[in-house]
Amino acid sequence: MYPFTLQGAMHFARMGLIEAWIHGFLNGPGHNKAFSDGLKLKRRYYVGPMLVELDKLNRCCGPEPGMIYRVDKDGFEGIVNGMIQALRNGWDMPPLIVNYAQGYCEVNDGNHRHEALKRIGVKAYYVIFWTTDPKDYQDLLLIQKGEKALA
Repeated sequence: MYPFTLQGAMHFARMGLIEAWIHGFLNGPGHNKAFSDGLKLKRRYYVGPMLVELDKLNRCCGPEPGMIYRVDKDGFEGIVNGMIQALRNGWDMPPLIVNYAQGYCEVNDGNHRHEALKRIGVKAYYVIFWTTDPKDYQDLLLIQKGEKALA
C-alpha cells in the first residue's frame, strides 16, 4: 500500500501516527514543505481523517479575488482538471488538511483537490483537521464522535 493516499492516512491514524503521515505527505508528494515547517513551530492537535461536507470548508488558494493565496487561473485549472481525470481513473486521493479555529474550517493543503471534488459532484470527503487551541481540539473530538455538528 502506498502511504500517501486516503487508505494510507487511515492506516497511520489507526496506529496513532497521523502527525507523521501529515509531515511525510507535505514533505513528499504534497510538495508543501513550508506548511509542514510551519506546523512544527507550535504544539498542534490533529483529528481525522473524517468525512466532512465540502461546503463547510473554505478554500484559501485559487484564482478568485479575495483568496489569501492567489494563483494563476490557467495553472489552477490545469491542476484541477488533471485531478478530475485522476479521480475518474480511481485515484485514492489523500485527505484534505484543514485548520479548525473557533468553528471556521480553512483548507490549508488540498485546495485543488477540494475544487476537483466539488466539480465532479462529490458532496463530502475525508479531512484531517489541525488546531492549536485545546478547546478547538475538544470540539473536533466531539465532532468526530458525532456528538457535535460542524458549523
